[in-house]
Amino acid sequence: MVIVVRKKKLLLSIGICFMLGLLYRLQNQPVVSTFALPTAYRIIMVDPGHGGIDPGRVGEQGLDEKDLNLQIALYLKTYLEQSGAYVRMTRTDDKGLYDESDTNKKRADLKKRTEKINQSEADIAISIHQNSFPQKKYKGAQVFYYEDSKEGKRLAEILQEELRSFLDPENHRQVKANDTYYLLKQTKIPMVIVECGFISNPEEERKLNDTLYQEKVAWGIYVGIMKYFNELDRGLVTGEPLLN
Repeated sequence: MVIVVRKKKLLLSIGICFMLGLLYRLQNQPVVSTFALPTAYRIIMVDPGHGGIDPGRVGEQGLDEKDLNLQIALYLKTYLEQSGAYVRMTRTDDKGLYDESDTNKKRADLKKRTEKINQSEADIAISIHQNSFPQKKYKGAQVFYYEDSKEGKRLAEILQEELRSFLDPENHRQVKANDTYYLLKQTKIPMVIVECGFISNPEEERKLNDTLYQEKVAWGIYVGIMKYFNELDRGLVTGEPLLN
């Protein structure tokens, strides 16, 4: 009986020593960092242009720009959130950012969009729009940036490249600097305006009105954003503080 008890105590002591040794080894193991996407924990502002009484451009087949902007923006929001980003939007439905009492609703809308963007603490802002021109032959996505923003320029270049790759390799449009657009001038973070296509072009309007194509546009913007933050993390994107 005494032998059995001593044997149990010995086995218990051995077991305790083994567990303590294992815990010590685990505590001294190097920490392995988990994989994180470039957009993880980033704050991204997405601005679907127009809304409410302001339809924006109206296509040849009656497509309102405001509706198309919102749909693409919502797809983009989904992709970004699935990659760990925090997405804030200037609007999520067909409502403009103005009060009914505002005499100049367009101006009030732009001012409130700017305020939302500047108060968002976002890393970047993407404004979604559609282009239009009296001649129907023009087509293709194009990205605009504020001329004094180096970071905005690089973001625009990457987005233009990805939209060309995903939508139309024959689109030879280049990014365009601008110093007159209210949003670009007044925002204090890197911001671009993405003109996803020309709704004045019947063929491109048909594409833009297709759900799968809208998702494709949003995906091209999403991939561009991922590449931008990847470059930023590697120290390849540099810019001066905006002085607006």
